[in-house]
Amino acid sequence: MIARRLFTQNYRNLISGDIEFTDGVNVISGQNGQGKTNLLEALCLFTGVRSFRGAKNAELITKGEKYARMELDFFAEKREQSASLVITDKKQATLNGVKQAAATGFIGRFCAVVFSPDNMSLVKGGSNERRRFIDAAISQQFPTYPRLLVEYNRILAQRNAFLKKSATTAGFESMLDIWDETLSQTGARISYKRAEYVARLEGKTAEIFDGISSGRDSIGLRYSCNYLNPESLIETAAALKQQLASHRVSDLAQGCTNYGAHRDDLHISVNDMAARSYASQGQKRSCVLALKLAEASLLEEAAGERPIAVLDDVMSELDGLRQDYLLNHMDGWQVFISCCDPHTVKGLDKGRIIEVEKGKCRVKQNGC
Repeated sequence: MIARRLFTQNYRNLISGDIEFTDGVNVISGQNGQGKTNLLEALCLFTGVRSFRGAKNAELITKGEKYARMELDFFAEKREQSASLVITDKKQATLNGVKQAAATGFIGRFCAVVFSPDNMSLVKGGSNERRRFIDAAISQQFPTYPRLLVEYNRILAQRNAFLKKSATTAGFESMLDIWDETLSQTGARISYKRAEYVARLEGKTAEIFDGISSGRDSIGLRYSCNYLNPESLIETAAALKQQLASHRVSDLAQGCTNYGAHRDDLHISVNDMAARSYASQGQKRSCVLALKLAEASLLEEAAGERPIAVLDDVMSELDGLRQDYLLNHMDGWQVFISCCDPHTVKGLDKGRIIEVEKGKCRVKQNGC
């Protein structure tokens, strides 16, 4: 999958016009506040999902204008394709001349894996951040998985509501038996699927992390679920049901469900030590990068297309060897890297440097 050309009009602070990309590494260079991330954000909107910055439609339009318009030429599915977006209070999308019902029509047609500073919560944040990462990654490969999550959360909310009022409800024990049965069946399917995915993710992540660190460090992943039997979905469901039953008293006292798929976690280690507590800032950043790129590699295996890699503000806190890997050794990837430090781009052996200043994008160097 290759992005060829991006056109923007009235998009944030970007000056209207075209920018062409190279198939390899594209470094988006410039000082803070000039529009580097805006350019990456505009590109990623063609994946069909909302802005990776969480922006609303109105925030994407240049102040004083009524709309923003964008066009993307890209290569995917063994052919050249084109897409366009018009943003007002909603998004109007067109793919290869065919109007789409919504921008979500781009999903699966143009794919990107995105690293932004917010992704550091994968290592630094709580378990909910890591569960969200796994669930989002699985959802890209298995379209029915999001419905399973919705169903689980619905059952969980109903069980929690019942726990809060059960003390005054006649026959609450038999009612809880019903909730426990449905929650354990659904929760087991989620935990089982997550564990399968992490097992596949681990090898890819270790390989990429080894490259980023030049073999100096190692990463480990472990899916933490205290009722999981990786050999049997049926036994996993039975074990979860047993836990729900044995901890019913504490659940009643607290008015919430303390065991289930909503409590699972992904443990990340560097050199056999917990990354969250002991890894350096550069090592933590390398962990997140390796996880995101490994996610893209698994998506490529499933879909037959390698997503583009969009790395926003990734170079800070990485030493020279790690920066060199991203700039010069990601063979087979189309990469977009934003950076502020002018010394960083001097390490680029070949590729394209796109300088952004006050919203104006210009090709400063093309070594390909």
